[in-house]
Amino acid sequence: MFTIGEFSKLCRVSARMLRHYDAIGLLRPAHVDPANGYRYYDPSQLPVLQQIETLKSYGFPLSQIAGLLSLPPNQLSRQIHVRRLEAHEELHALRKLLRRMEDDIFRMEDHPMELDKYSVIVMPTPAQKVFGVRKTIAVSETHELFEELYQRMKEQGLTRSGVTQLVFFGEEFSYENMDVEAQVQVMGEGAGVREIPAQLCVATTHVGPYETVRYAYEAIHAYLTAHPEYQVCGPGVERYLKDENQALTPEELETGILFPVKKSDSAK
Repeated sequence: MFTIGEFSKLCRVSARMLRHYDAIGLLRPAHVDPANGYRYYDPSQLPVLQQIETLKSYGFPLSQIAGLLSLPPNQLSRQIHVRRLEAHEELHALRKLLRRMEDDIFRMEDHPMELDKYSVIVMPTPAQKVFGVRKTIAVSETHELFEELYQRMKEQGLTRSGVTQLVFFGEEFSYENMDVEAQVQVMGEGAGVREIPAQLCVATTHVGPYETVRYAYEAIHAYLTAHPEYQVCGPGVERYLKDENQALTPEELETGILFPVKKSDSAK
């Protein structure tokens, strides 16, 4: 048997928490010395404690865990599935709250100096041969979309020849429902491979963490406001010039922001 201190070190749960579990009847010591009240735990109790900690990490309240411990695996899996769906709802609500906070912070910040860091230009971009996967996703699912893109590219035997990029379709930006296409430049031909023609774009480059890429968009917006002769005529593109697989730190990331434009008839 282990003393409460030994058991605490072995399972990495504090002695205070073990006493609390004892007090609420969740995990009783295997033996309590009647002379001094010292608690002793059996090695066979370690898997039970591990399950308690796992269920607690899933978000189950301690008041429910005692009942869950006695369930057979098939019934316990159903309860975990229900909790999983609840966690998705909580995550969705938390994302919406985070977006509101980000929008408030951005409105409150005085950021003209940030915009001064960007050089916005109008440039012709060459034609690209790309393979893409288009879906409607949440912002948080972008990584998974690119993983799917790489897997499909591998299945078709395509070879990457350049940058990856994300193309934003739709009338407006949405954190929860983005109509986007993940693209990668490839060599050769194959199903789903197509050529994007050369086009004129207003562009800038963001260097640093993706969390601050909004300043690049603000810089482009300011440029277009000051140059009404250019009109956006296609979906925006985030081109990952130096992505997370190439940069050692977030500060080294390089993201090109491009919007196809045309000159208005009055400016020609």
